[in-house]
Amino acid sequence: MKQLVILSGKGGTGKTSICAAFAHLASIEGSQGGIVLADADVDAANLRLVLSPVEAETTEFWGGSLAEIDPDVCIGCGECVPVCRYYAVLDDPQRLNKKWIDPVACDGCAACVYACPTSAIRMVVQQEGFWFRSDTAYGTLFHAELFPGRENSGKLVTLVKQNARLWAEEHQVPLVIIDGPPGIVCPVISACAGADLGLIIAEPSLAGIHDLKRIQATMQHFRVPQVIAINKADIYPDGVQQIREFADKNNIQVLGEVPFDPLIPHSMLLGLPVTEKFPDSDSSRAIRHLWQTVATLIEPL
Repeated sequence: MKQLVILSGKGGTGKTSICAAFAHLASIEGSQGGIVLADADVDAANLRLVLSPVEAETTEFWGGSLAEIDPDVCIGCGECVPVCRYYAVLDDPQRLNKKWIDPVACDGCAACVYACPTSAIRMVVQQEGFWFRSDTAYGTLFHAELFPGRENSGKLVTLVKQNARLWAEEHQVPLVIIDGPPGIVCPVISACAGADLGLIIAEPSLAGIHDLKRIQATMQHFRVPQVIAINKADIYPDGVQQIREFADKNNIQVLGEVPFDPLIPHSMLLGLPVTEKFPDSDSSRAIRHLWQTVATLIEPL
């Protein structure tokens, strides 16, 4: 079982559109045995918007813990106040001479727990979202929803990927395609960990080229083999040349270019991959060639 992760250093490069098209193409042109999909962008999961999944399983995600004061045990001594670096310990607005912890400000460090002389403070595990197993026309999709303001996105990404991998192994599915989150922070690291191949979707803009270099360095650090595809390639030819020069300098193969095509967002609005809705468009032809090249690369790994 192989894992292909699709990443970009920034949002808006077309990563999810290409991932959805890959799912469609894999279902009609191989891979033998099908694919499993994982949407690793748990803060703003949108692969489901294109694949129209039907939820088959919903599971609560319980992540970090927050401090909570038992007002019946608290003596209002204030020993917890100076040790809280997040200013989360406040006077209880409903009880005189009692302390209260603001759950929004609390970082879950537990320093107050150790400082409390009466053991009035305890850490309470929090539900931080859900993860889902869904059925699509192209394969099983694992995706998740992290509640707003929660900070365990890396842990939830790992959970989504783990369940996708276990499902693929159990059902003898040879390929897991992971739609990674944008950027280079913790969720991205979780998404690319253990991947057999990383496909970087680069955009020929100043921001796109800058963030391409960041995601390439991140994947190199974690020793993930990488290749590049250039999306919206015809909007800035000089940027395409810069990307190719960067790739040559770092011995990274550029697999192809996908032109800017208004049919891609149009197909997404219709809830279908562009390769299914508009199979003869220029972008669909380019993405089909890109998929065939990626499939050839990952097959012998």
